[in-house]
Amino acid sequence: MRLISPLTRLKAFFGVSMLTDRQRLDLALADFRRPEADSLSLLQQLVAALRPHHHQDTQGHRNYALLVERLEVDAELAAAFRHHVANFAGQRRLLTFFTDSGILPGTGFFSEWWRILGNRLLPEAPDERRLKDCLQLIFDNRNDWRWLETIPPELSCRFWAVLAPASDSEPKNRRDAQEQMLDAVLLIAHRVSGLGVENELMRASPDLDDDTPRFIALSAEALEFVAAFRAGLNTGEAPGDDGSQLLVMVDQCQDTLRRIRKRSMTVGTSLHLSYILTRSEESLARLSALVAILTAGLRNVPQDEALRQWAEFARTTFLAENRRNSLRHYMQQLSGVLAVRVTENAARSGEHYICENRADYARMWRSAAGAGVLIALMALLKIKAAALHAPLFVEAFLFSMIYGLGFVGIFLLGLTVATKQPAMTAQTLAGQLGDLKPNRSSDLERMVDVIAAVSRSQLAAIAGNVMLALPVAIVVGLGLTHWFGGSPITPDKAEALMSDLDPLSWALPHAAIAGFYLFLSGLISGYFDNRAAYTGIGSRIARLRWLRRFSGARKAATFGRYIEDRMGGIMGNFLFGCMLGSTGMIGTLLGLPLDIRHIAFSSANLGYAVIGHEFSLGWQAVALGCLGVIGIGLTNLAVSFGLALRTAMGARNIHFAHWSTLLGALWRRFLAQPRSFLLPPKGGDQSSH
Repeated sequence: MRLISPLTRLKAFFGVSMLTDRQRLDLALADFRRPEADSLSLLQQLVAALRPHHHQDTQGHRNYALLVERLEVDAELAAAFRHHVANFAGQRRLLTFFTDSGILPGTGFFSEWWRILGNRLLPEAPDERRLKDCLQLIFDNRNDWRWLETIPPELSCRFWAVLAPASDSEPKNRRDAQEQMLDAVLLIAHRVSGLGVENELMRASPDLDDDTPRFIALSAEALEFVAAFRAGLNTGEAPGDDGSQLLVMVDQCQDTLRRIRKRSMTVGTSLHLSYILTRSEESLARLSALVAILTAGLRNVPQDEALRQWAEFARTTFLAENRRNSLRHYMQQLSGVLAVRVTENAARSGEHYICENRADYARMWRSAAGAGVLIALMALLKIKAAALHAPLFVEAFLFSMIYGLGFVGIFLLGLTVATKQPAMTAQTLAGQLGDLKPNRSSDLERMVDVIAAVSRSQLAAIAGNVMLALPVAIVVGLGLTHWFGGSPITPDKAEALMSDLDPLSWALPHAAIAGFYLFLSGLISGYFDNRAAYTGIGSRIARLRWLRRFSGARKAATFGRYIEDRMGGIMGNFLFGCMLGSTGMIGTLLGLPLDIRHIAFSSANLGYAVIGHEFSLGWQAVALGCLGVIGIGLTNLAVSFGLALRTAMGARNIHFAHWSTLLGALWRRFLAQPRSFLLPPKGGDQSSH
């Protein structure tokens, strides 16, 4: 028996913070020796003693190891500890713990979203009669899951081995737990059986009717299993059903859900479909876990394996219950398929922005040059719209329409805006990184080839935009000056345009805002591509009666396919323009210095500023303006590319740990073949890889 010194108790009286972690644990364990103590309070004190001072500290792991050692060497303490835990569990309802902990509720995506947000403002009142709610009281720090995750499985097994000795001293509690576990098996099986007629799944899988008997059979098989198991418990004999047939039905249902999820990667998905699939997969996994725990003895599973199964189940549910009110974890659970689908759409778009040969490179130049001409005209329209001094909302609307409709026109004409590339090409690079095996030189070289191609593609697009937008702005300005007999840009406006390009002012932060919008526009494009495919927007447009009467059924179908194929690009570009056009108004309303800077528009504005100053700008001012344009461009590209790459890798669950190897290979290629990062390879139209 480990005695608590008077000094330790004195420190505890004045404050727990004065105690060491070991002393706090000793005090918490000492209270377990009192049979009359409240079991819930004891467990709360124990977790508080195990919890590290910071959730990133490894002390929680060490404290847990110390707890297990204390229980293993002190039989009297272990018996008292076991008594309180059994008493605590025996007085609680376990059913919702087995059926709901770690499983999405049936309320739906937005209902759960609002519940989590509402819980932040007004916490829920837990029901201490239910084990599920008591876990919220025991693990009452929202970051407890972080240190619980660090506990190794073998240590958890040792802990549960102390609580589950070979000789069962609590037969009533064990029988009650088994009965509630059997009820949970029935409830979960009935819950999943309803999927056979779920409209969203039928829509996502035309063949679901053929699989409906699987879901119906799951419920029937669960009834047979539970009846056989209960009969064995009542007679004291081993049940005749070891659950193997029920697990076969679970596997078949999981196979159906996997096929639906895989198909959703091709034809599109939705938040609601993701919610149903995730909840169903979690329910089936829980059903398998419960059957495995119940039948461990029937299948002659070794004691260590049975403990491992229970330890893994307990760990999963404890972690899930602690993260139940985490909005971030909730979004991560459901956004996976949708995020991958969105980024996959963007990745396919990104492949068109990569120049692998001379023909692609020349095409990129022409495409970017055409966009540069239109951007120069859009910049002039924006300057004239600002000169109207319209009310804020009207001005924001005009700016948004100029940007939005202009970008949509550029997209539909097949032209390229340089800053749109990074958000798309980052998705392609993320897919390549996921397949990269750094120990294979061929894989590494292929990755370097792709990065070099992205580099020269980006430079070609920037050069095409800037080298046309700037001179076209000057030519247009000169033409209008000649036509109207005066400069279209006033000296005050020209001075304001030059001030906007000053790299020492707000130009770079404003360029970062535009870079963030560029990143968002890539996701928006992917999202609407997904929605168009998922909802069959093309065929729905083709069924419009007025369109069929006006153009005929064949042309209506062609138009529908055209819109469906370009829906993502249209919406992404239009909403990107709306974000650019409204940021200044939002900044004015909030009293914040919010605005945007875009490299192509900035280069055009530099040209109009030169016209407004009637070519009287000194070379220092022009050089500073050029430096500002370069800084704005680099910021646009860096922010949009970095965010897009991180999002794409997160969506695919890629954890790339070989950056130094990749950067080394890139440096060696740059030293050996610097031209490959600037110009396409020689030798006609052959690909570089």
